[in-house]
Amino acid sequence: MATRKPKKPPSPLEAHLGFWLRFVSNHVSIRFQQLLEEKGVTVTEWVALRTLWSQDETTHAELILALGMTKGAASKVITRLEEKGLAERQLAEGRAREQCLALTAAGKALVPKLAALADTNEEHFFGHLPAAERQALTQAMQALVLHHQLKEIPTA
Repeated sequence: MATRKPKKPPSPLEAHLGFWLRFVSNHVSIRFQQLLEEKGVTVTEWVALRTLWSQDETTHAELILALGMTKGAASKVITRLEEKGLAERQLAEGRAREQCLALTAAGKALVPKLAALADTNEEHFFGHLPAAERQALTQAMQALVLHHQLKEIPTA
């Protein structure tokens, strides 16, 4: 009769870096989502607003790329922002039939307030870390994004 080697027990969840990344990420994301919801905005809408803030006008294609969504899903986000009076569709100058997206005055006023919430959330979770550790953590995450060629911006 052959002797079986005892099987190595599976590693505990806490032994995995991915577990800790997800643990922290979920808490950071949930708190930020709650802060945004208090202002009547979803995380996806925040990403769209911040993208629109960066330019005077943005094409549908640029916003779709930034959101990492299908054309239909991005269109729904745009419609919600229009209904909230935060963004509007406009005809592109010099390009017949092409629409661009832009923030309304209310949207332009809201983005800095939402950005301050993002800053507050970041400070809440990472403010206790020394600047060098925060920088090292940021650089490590950026290196992972680069190495794995991650492109989709998380919006949910």
